[in-house]
Amino acid sequence: MSEIGGIDERFYSRQLYVLGHDAMHRMGTASVLIAGMRGLGAEIAKNVVLSGVKSVTVQDEGQTAWADLSSQFFLKTSHLGQNRATCSLQQLSDLNPRVRVSAHTGPLHDNLLLQFQVVVLTDSSLDDQKRIGELCHSQGISFIVADTKGLCGQLFCDFGEEFVVLDGDGENPASAMIQGISKDKSGVVLCTDDRRHEFSDGCKVSFSEVRGMTELNSMGPVEIKVRGPYSFSIGDTSAFSEYERGGIVTEVKQLFKMNFKPLREALLDHELVITSDYGKISTNHTLHLAFQALHSFVKKEQRLPLPHSQADADALLDMVRELNTVAQLELDEAAVRKLSYTAQGDLAPVNAFIGGIAAQEVIKACSGKFTPLQQWLYFDALECLPEEEDELAECSRSAKRMRYDGQIAVFGSAFQEKLERQKYFLVGAGAIGCELLKNFALIGLGAGEGGHVTVTDMDFIEKSNLNRQFLFRSQDIGKPKSDVAAKAVRQMNPQMNITAHQNRVDPDSEGVYDYNFFKGLDGVAAALDTVEARAYLDKRCVEHQKPMLEGGTLGSKGHTLVVVPGLTDSYGPVKSDSKKAIPLCTLKNFPHRIEHTLQWARDQFEGQFKQTPENVNLFQRDVGFIERTLGHGDAEALEVLGEVWSSLEDMKAGGQRPMSWEDCVSWARCKWETHYNNDIRQLTHCFPPDHETTTGLPFWSGSKRCPHPLTFDPSSTTHMEYVVAAANLYGQIYGIKGTKDFASIRKLLENVEVPSFTPRSSVKIHLTDEEMEEDRERESDDAEKARLEELKGNLASLKSSSIQMYPIDFEKDDDSNFHMDYIVAASNLRAENYDIPAADRHQSKLIAGRIIPAIATTTAAVAGLMCLELYKLVQGHQKLSSYRTSFFILALQHFVWCQPRRAQPFEVAGKKYTLWDHFLVEGRCSGQQEMTLGDLIQYIKKNYGLNICRLFYGPAYIYNGQEDRLKLSVSDVVKMVTKTDIPPHKKMLELNPSFIEDDDCESIPPIRYLLL
Repeated sequence: MSEIGGIDERFYSRQLYVLGHDAMHRMGTASVLIAGMRGLGAEIAKNVVLSGVKSVTVQDEGQTAWADLSSQFFLKTSHLGQNRATCSLQQLSDLNPRVRVSAHTGPLHDNLLLQFQVVVLTDSSLDDQKRIGELCHSQGISFIVADTKGLCGQLFCDFGEEFVVLDGDGENPASAMIQGISKDKSGVVLCTDDRRHEFSDGCKVSFSEVRGMTELNSMGPVEIKVRGPYSFSIGDTSAFSEYERGGIVTEVKQLFKMNFKPLREALLDHELVITSDYGKISTNHTLHLAFQALHSFVKKEQRLPLPHSQADADALLDMVRELNTVAQLELDEAAVRKLSYTAQGDLAPVNAFIGGIAAQEVIKACSGKFTPLQQWLYFDALECLPEEEDELAECSRSAKRMRYDGQIAVFGSAFQEKLERQKYFLVGAGAIGCELLKNFALIGLGAGEGGHVTVTDMDFIEKSNLNRQFLFRSQDIGKPKSDVAAKAVRQMNPQMNITAHQNRVDPDSEGVYDYNFFKGLDGVAAALDTVEARAYLDKRCVEHQKPMLEGGTLGSKGHTLVVVPGLTDSYGPVKSDSKKAIPLCTLKNFPHRIEHTLQWARDQFEGQFKQTPENVNLFQRDVGFIERTLGHGDAEALEVLGEVWSSLEDMKAGGQRPMSWEDCVSWARCKWETHYNNDIRQLTHCFPPDHETTTGLPFWSGSKRCPHPLTFDPSSTTHMEYVVAAANLYGQIYGIKGTKDFASIRKLLENVEVPSFTPRSSVKIHLTDEEMEEDRERESDDAEKARLEELKGNLASLKSSSIQMYPIDFEKDDDSNFHMDYIVAASNLRAENYDIPAADRHQSKLIAGRIIPAIATTTAAVAGLMCLELYKLVQGHQKLSSYRTSFFILALQHFVWCQPRRAQPFEVAGKKYTLWDHFLVEGRCSGQQEMTLGDLIQYIKKNYGLNICRLFYGPAYIYNGQEDRLKLSVSDVVKMVTKTDIPPHKKMLELNPSFIEDDDCESIPPIRYLLL
């Protein structure tokens, strides 16, 4: 299953969920030329090679210079004086052996250009851009220009006269279930209220499974007008039949065509400059003229403006003003001067961002997927410069013939030395982590005396990582991510001081990442993939007053956040997301989407192959298991203890314990019958197809789909796939070896006796989760109590059993382990019960495996933006206006930049505080005797004028007026109340007070009590 139609699904796994198979196939026929192999060209080439086009040719006539090492991560000092393209060739080829990579060291002549479907120019002259742009436009070759100068970037696209976009946004077609359709001139469609529809005005939809008004099922796509979150109109339905029930409405995506102007014409059309930052509209338009003026400056002077040269800045500004006599734009002259001051700079973070966007445009040109840039985009991060003008002037920027020359040209040598002294903690060495480490190596973070980077990641490299975690190669599969990543960046920059750990950052690792560790840091970077992990790390950063850089991706969407102590809000605690939780009764009895059947299948997997074996093993070794289980309530105890007994008792005695492979096949066949026949017959016995509610409405309507039972058919592939997967997994948890041989399993099935089943009227089926919960909490009846006692007795007789079970952890990426085989078959069979369209293995893996779609382009862009914020943190920027929070969608070239949210103030006893404030108390210093609880209360009163009335440590009350505790040391009170020792690494206790002066205050600064 790993290779389908020439696509290596394991390598491209996460990218396939962004682009889809069709787009990937189209990309596999495209040849791309990338001209210029300095930092920006290398960034684009890296992303395009990883994406999986047919071939990439990199072109460069230039030789490696010291300044190239600031951002070209394929070049080393040993390459100085050698051609940049040929020096980069091997490493580019190693990224993705499926892509043919070649180098061209000669000029860009017409015959060469005509061999490609996409041509990308970097580090090029305006004359070359115009000449090559004209040729490409006339020959139907997609043409992209990308350029960066210091803290500014430029991007241009020309995809020809009629470029066809097959899918504008890449989102899955929206769909909804229908509650009702009016028969009138408006034709209002009402959707079920389990979730809002996601349709937009003017989109087209199709109908299926509509009962009554069946004319809609055979109509072509219908344009809609949205009326509300649950309704829309489709026009006149008065001639149609009456609507009865049911139906699904699905968005029909429409292709569209785009027209592009050649570069020579587009230069004069300022309407084609898209607004990438609404706070910098005039700056974006000014940069359109300024980049043209830079080309003129270089043509005249044969060089870029000198760093912080007032004369060169004046000359460039004059050129911009001259161009503006025609354009008549509102100029941002300060931006022109700053561009001139920094134009000789070559910064890895800017190249990462512009390179990510440019590579995404290459993918659009090759695949027809997503909406291309039309046609100019400008970006600047000039707020990275020193906040005070005099600091800007004082910086020494002379080239030193060292790897950081491209960065020193912008920020100066003093800043470079400060960067090298930084101590940073990077949590996560996955996709964003790899990109951050690359940037850290290029900018020299922690690469000097006293500087250091610590990176931790507990994961090991898998094949699916290689498509975007570009520091890893196929020979690294199975090795720790952090070790391999650290080794790779040391090769990029041998001066890097970096240590790799394999720890998860959570409460269990606080002995490693303790008070002293955090106090020694300058900052933290989060490259994590869960909200919970980010929130925990954010909490530690707030406790220790450390800045945090945070970023994330979802397909072509990316975001970044910077947390600045004393200035911004923090990432914040995890917010409950109960809206997304699927109701249990929906999963159990009333699924109506494939997501429901897949979650049901995943729950079956976890229950049968993981939780029950774990409970059996706990029962075997833990004498308190039964009593602890009984403490969870009779309903849960009946279920759990029943499963444990059944798993230990062999089949001949009425249990489910297999003694042979044949028993495993028999178990799987009987499970099939239970799930897909018996349970459905019971449900439709309780609620027949014509059942009505108490109000006389059809029971099976809206989101409730009436199911039908299935009959086992050994000739059905799906039926057999379920039995084969289930039998093998069942065998695995008992240590019994199975087989994949369908023929031999069919033979065994002939001898399986499937118990007969008759639906019972006494069975209660819950319609809501509330009903289910009430039933679980009610007092058990005599029969249930008797069954519990019987189970306890039966389990006591089995206690001496020496059976060891082998719980299975779900692993979605191993096609040989039967995990996804089981999930796909189990889900699709249930979908067949309920007439829900089945999902293929690829889509099932995405949903059941909770995969986050990912692509290298977005990852590179996010890491670039995070490192631009890093520049500001290292300089110590104090103005909120200097920092940026970002959100973007590369599929649509949609960008949102805004200032971070300021830390919100709150009052306690008339004084204002923020989340960054605390009451710091040194409880024990340099071997002195620790203060008592009474001392602490007096200390807070004396130093802050506040009287403590209550004090908490976590959820535990450690003081509520108890005078006997006042003479005990604070740590002794904590140990007494929590009944646990304070770990030796715990040097700071966070205590939460309430004060007499403001007892009702919701937010109160904590007391951070030091035990040093």
